[in-house]
Amino acid sequence: MLGNSFGRMFRVTACGESYGDALVAIIDGCPAGLEISDGEIQMELDARRPGTSPLDSPRQETDQVHIFAGVLNGVTTGAPLGLIIYNVDRHDIHVKQYFDVKDLVRPGHAEYTHMIKYGQFADWCGAGRASGRETCMRVAAGAVAKKILAKQGIEVLGHTCECMGIKSKPLSFEDIKAHYRKNHINCADPEAAKKMIERVLVIKDEGDTAGGAVEVIAHGVPAGLGEPVFDKINATLAHALMSIGAVRGVEFGAGFGVSNMKGSECNDIPYVDEDGKVRFRTNRAGGIEGGITNGEDIMIRIAVKPTPTVSIDQQTVNMATMQNQKLSAITRRDPTVTARLVAVAEAMVRLTILDHLMMWRGYDAIQNIEHPWR
Repeated sequence: MLGNSFGRMFRVTACGESYGDALVAIIDGCPAGLEISDGEIQMELDARRPGTSPLDSPRQETDQVHIFAGVLNGVTTGAPLGLIIYNVDRHDIHVKQYFDVKDLVRPGHAEYTHMIKYGQFADWCGAGRASGRETCMRVAAGAVAKKILAKQGIEVLGHTCECMGIKSKPLSFEDIKAHYRKNHINCADPEAAKKMIERVLVIKDEGDTAGGAVEVIAHGVPAGLGEPVFDKINATLAHALMSIGAVRGVEFGAGFGVSNMKGSECNDIPYVDEDGKVRFRTNRAGGIEGGITNGEDIMIRIAVKPTPTVSIDQQTVNMATMQNQKLSAITRRDPTVTARLVAVAEAMVRLTILDHLMMWRGYDAIQNIEHPWR
């Protein structure tokens, strides 16, 4: 299996499965001298941990992280940083539930494509590496990136902006910060959050699941990050976010709304502010022009699909007999993954921005061009 590493200068490699012994992340490029503790990383992991609300999977994983390499007396040494989380809620009854349907293609899951790619060796237990369980290592690595970015004045915050047609009102970065992680659905609009939660619980009682959308804002990102062609920062951010299993779409700034705009309506008009810096009067570009950050907030929205496991009978295929068959799902699931996915999306944005920041700072130091407008 390829594709388990992300980043160039701040590079994260992860491994581990849904019902394996543990999940591990190795971070290359973590600078020396950074004070970091298990507890700081744990704060982020707790935001995506299952079993904490009626909107979560009942799976009781503690997600207790431990830094096992790359630190000495609580400070990074410059060596690769090693993080580990042990799976603790993987009982025989749950394994048997997966074993009983291991030859069936669960609609919306990765069984069929994994069977095609890995044959009889594909991991059938809890979707293996295709499970959302793997995202806890993204969050763990993202927590390290968060601390480094904070020293550069960069903050990344996300929230649920839509769920089953219920939308939050337009919110600024400060609005999101004021109501950050204040409710089970992780929506920074309290009134919309209440309606979203009520709607998801009704859908849960029906045996079904709910989709949603997450907005992520990166604040304090300097102009100049990103490369103009294949490695545009919006391209790598899209790569990062689309690598999350439940994400089905990404848009920046005005997003698909630009399809109904004139050029004069879409353009962000620049001006010189009272501090002598170039700013933009609007942010329809989402903080990125030509694949390079322009100094405004990076504005991203992602579409999150409903959890594919439902308690409603569905038709499927038995790959062992090659016969059509009925599937009755009985395994644990989230009524919506949207709330827990907020922390994962934040982590992937942080990893991407830090990686680009490190590349840009290194390149800029070598080319040594004077920038009087900076």
